Amino acid sequence: MNLGETIKQCRSVKKLTLAQLSERSGISVSHLSLLENNNREPSISAVESIANALGLPLSVLVFLAAQRDEVTDLNASYIETLSNNIMDLMANAKG
Repeated sequence: MNLGETIKQCRSVKKLTLAQLSERSGISVSHLSLLENNNREPSISAVESIANALGLPLSVLVFLAAQRDEVTDLNASYIETLSNNIMDLMANAKG
C-alpha cells in the first residue's frame, strides 16, 4: 500500500496545497509532508482526517492506495477503471 503517494495524488487532483490540506485536516504541514513522502506511518485517525479533508470516504482513500497485488480477487482492468473514475469525480467535484 502506498498511502503517501495516494494522498499526494489526491491533493493534487483537488488542487490543494499542503497548507490548505493542513488547515482542512488539522494535521501540520510538516507531518503531512512526512506522510506524503512515506517517511512516517499515519495513525488511522490521521488517515480519516485526511480523507475527510479530501472529501473522500476513508475506504475509498484506502482502496486507491492499495497495490494491485493486494486486491488479487478483482480484475485489474476494473480496478484501473474504478480508480480513474474516482479521480475524475474528485477533479470535477465542487468544493
